[in-house]
Amino acid sequence: MPRTPDPIEDDLDSLPPPPPVFHAEQALLGALLLEPHRVADLTGITVEAFSTAAHAALFTAIRSLPAPEPAEHAKTTTWLNQVLTAAREQTRGLTTTYLHHLIQCCPEPRHAPAYARIIEAEHSRRLLRDAAQRLVQTALDTTLPQRVATTLAEATTLTAVVDGIANRFPPHPGSLPRTPATPAVVHDEEASGDEEVLLASATARPASVERMRWLTPGDFTHPLHAMLWRCLSTMARRGASIDNVTVRWEAQHHGLLSHGSGLLGFLGEPAGCDPEYWGEQILRRSLLTTAHHTGRHIEALTHDSATTTYQLVVGSRRALAGLNTVRTRWHLATTPPQVNTPTQARTSAPPRAGPPPTTAPPAVRSAR
Repeated sequence: MPRTPDPIEDDLDSLPPPPPVFHAEQALLGALLLEPHRVADLTGITVEAFSTAAHAALFTAIRSLPAPEPAEHAKTTTWLNQVLTAAREQTRGLTTTYLHHLIQCCPEPRHAPAYARIIEAEHSRRLLRDAAQRLVQTALDTTLPQRVATTLAEATTLTAVVDGIANRFPPHPGSLPRTPATPAVVHDEEASGDEEVLLASATARPASVERMRWLTPGDFTHPLHAMLWRCLSTMARRGASIDNVTVRWEAQHHGLLSHGSGLLGFLGEPAGCDPEYWGEQILRRSLLTTAHHTGRHIEALTHDSATTTYQLVVGSRRALAGLNTVRTRWHLATTPPQVNTPTQARTSAPPRAGPPPTTAPPAVRSAR
């Protein structure tokens, strides 16, 4: 005879099993309920580390009540009743039966510090994930009036979270974290147009190239534009003559004309605008993109359950190092030259307002 489906029973069977940290929380609380004096052995764990309100309420009650005498605690349930009463003031639904279940879930009370360490590690993972998600959201938020400054502030907060985890979990020998998949580069017509305007204006005003050492080929979204900027930088460093003819010749030696010289037609376009203004726009976009990818990278690390706390710290610091490099170059680009001396205070200057009205930038063109 076929079984009659039970909606309630089937829903319970479909629930995913609790994560390992949930069992660690039960084991720790069971250890403290069985041997309350072991709470003194726990130094780093906080109430926020617990994944459920019930467990947090029980831990708060256990820590706030004086530990009973072991001999007295072994004979009566007075202290357990006090814990239950105090915990119920913070969350409903706790029962005496659940307290006894927690005690049964504890394999060995003297392992309480190890259980607490597991809980701390998982809490650190959640903190890191939250900070990484805030960085991603901020980098993508086009409504922010000070988008770059706010993004860099979130990056600083994320760095502090990583440092805090590193301080609680000292380094140890271990394998490096697996590298998450790199997000695919999305072609941006506006970015490509900005890059063409920069390359044309820098070719017309080559003296600006040497002043823009803070801009690198990695800041460009189009590979051809990145290589052209490398050509321009190389020519400027060796003091070569620069115009649209010599740049095409240099590009030919770098294999950039394999598909025809028409690709570089924008180099001969009139460019009366400030190259450094367009360079800052490109660097700004690069910084925000790097911040977005950094947050995604760290978030992906936290979602990999096989990644240890040590690997989270190593992987996060590597990702943040790339963002800090772009951050340093942004500071150099937006700081007045007179402030960049060791004897004066280093303060950030607002970005340039843009080219003067009499020299309107060329229309944005898509990459050809």
